[in-house]
Amino acid sequence: MACMKLGSKTDAFKRQGQAWFCTTGLPSDIVVEVGEMSFHLHKFPLLSRSGVMERLIAEASEVEEGCVIKLSDVPGGAKTFELVAKFCYGVKLELTAANVVQLRCAAEHLEMTEENGEGNLISQTDIFLNQVVLRNWKDSLKALQSCEDVLPYAEELQFPKKFIDCLAAKACTDPNLFGWPVLEHGGPMRSPGGSVLWNGISTGAQPKNSSSDWWYEDASTLSLPLYKRLISAMESRGLKQEIIAGSLNFYARKYIPGLNRRQGSTESSNRLAPVGSGISLSEEDQKLLIEEIDHLLPMQKGLVPTKFLFGLLRTAKILRANPSCISNLEKRIGVQLDQATLEDLLMPNFSYSMETLYDVDCVQRILDHFLVMDQVVGGASPGSVDDAQLMGSPSLTPITMVAKLIDGYLAEVAPDVNLKLPKFQSLAAAVPEYARPLDDGLYRAIDIYLKSHPWLAESDREQLCRLMDCQKLSLEACTHAAQNERLPLRIIVQVLFFEQLQLRTSIAGCLLVSDNLDGSRQLRSGLMGQNDGVWATAARENQVLKVGMDNMRMRVSELEKECSTMRQEIEKLGRVKGSSTWGNVSKKFGFRLKSQMCSAQEGSVSKQNNPSVQSEKSKNQHKGKHKKNISSDE
Repeated sequence: MACMKLGSKTDAFKRQGQAWFCTTGLPSDIVVEVGEMSFHLHKFPLLSRSGVMERLIAEASEVEEGCVIKLSDVPGGAKTFELVAKFCYGVKLELTAANVVQLRCAAEHLEMTEENGEGNLISQTDIFLNQVVLRNWKDSLKALQSCEDVLPYAEELQFPKKFIDCLAAKACTDPNLFGWPVLEHGGPMRSPGGSVLWNGISTGAQPKNSSSDWWYEDASTLSLPLYKRLISAMESRGLKQEIIAGSLNFYARKYIPGLNRRQGSTESSNRLAPVGSGISLSEEDQKLLIEEIDHLLPMQKGLVPTKFLFGLLRTAKILRANPSCISNLEKRIGVQLDQATLEDLLMPNFSYSMETLYDVDCVQRILDHFLVMDQVVGGASPGSVDDAQLMGSPSLTPITMVAKLIDGYLAEVAPDVNLKLPKFQSLAAAVPEYARPLDDGLYRAIDIYLKSHPWLAESDREQLCRLMDCQKLSLEACTHAAQNERLPLRIIVQVLFFEQLQLRTSIAGCLLVSDNLDGSRQLRSGLMGQNDGVWATAARENQVLKVGMDNMRMRVSELEKECSTMRQEIEKLGRVKGSSTWGNVSKKFGFRLKSQMCSAQEGSVSKQNNPSVQSEKSKNQHKGKHKKNISSDE
């Protein structure tokens, strides 16, 4: 820290208890009381430098008793007046960034101008402030911190504004743009060419580029009111929003311990996440800090980590911050909900009622904010766009991620027996249908909820299961749902129906492919004029494929008959209560249906993979037909 030496005389002051005595050999003729401290001094050195002291001494001399002057409002108190007295006596003292503001305010208060003496304290402190302090980052920061001790007097002289403007200008300047003069805040001295100087000699080594967050730690030492003014000054100078957001993140983590408890190992090792700073604030101060950070944070998406926002929201709920602050934090999280994790959403319920283990209502509000922003950004209504275009649209990636996140959250909160069905349904139904390519995650959450709430009525179960689309279940989910006794009968029938429909669609696709293959081969043989041997081979392969398809059609017909029989049985058993009867029916028909489907598929595959067996079978069929023709001729 830079300093400026004033005076030339040796120290002639001695302290005894709560009193200072000047040991110049002459008895003191005036006593100046500053707070609880008394200074036994001489009139002439004081009145020759201070206009205020000259008037007070003149007034006190009219009294016959001893000359006693009380100065209760001197900026900086007795400590600063001690330096003022030494200056008046010409005793050696040092001006530093830590005491220059108090001395300048005291000199202004005591009217220590050039009219009362050449080279007076006001001019000396101004020279030091303008030529030394305001040109150095560290000294400007230290002087700004010292303003808090004499803030009313410093504000009159506009010192905080000067220091804040100076600091903001330095922080907004790219350190790599101008080289060594701007990098005086730290590191070795550098030459105008940028190389490092050692003992005044250039070493030729180039310094590393300075990052834009070099001032975060220094700014965090300021009190909240001064820090807010510094951030506002930086914003007015056009500093990037992401840099300001990073500084706010650093400042909040330093003074709010709860934000550092859930951070990962990689984040805790980062210098942007101070841990164990040794600074503790009261809960009320932490609450005020969170509310101020919320006002200062930019609203733009992605500038602040989502985990940090969840930490602020969680702490704000614990400290009972005002509702507007909590609402703003929920909106900020909703804007970038697609960047959150399941762990972030699992916020405990801090309300007095404690209805549920997790704060489901908060997640519902956050999701609503995300859907509103997604609709505004997306523009057109999803219902007016073709489903195929929606699935291929890159803009659907965030909402698809959010849908997966909400399904996982529903599965985590489903075991809570206090979670009411309307609240579960509302959160699940809030996600648009087009956002879920598959409903496996939603089915899993519903199944867990049904398992944890066995007392639900049949109508409530059906209403809950209508949230999922049976056509959007994977094969594994369909297999599980067909055997799930917790699901209503109607839902299981739908699952089996759509599973059969998928099978028929796949078979029809295979037939279409075979017909196209047959036509293309005929066309190719006609155009290219292949010989009879090649045509015979193609015809034989086509015959094998057709025989396999005929067998597949017969098997599908049998499956349809089985399904019709099963529907009739279900209609008969529809009035029967209890899960044991339905379990027997599902086992009887469900497994039989699936075994026949599998055998049909295996048979067709084996025949297609072994054409020699199929050709041998076709030869035997031809031989049988030939014998029948001979017998008929006879």
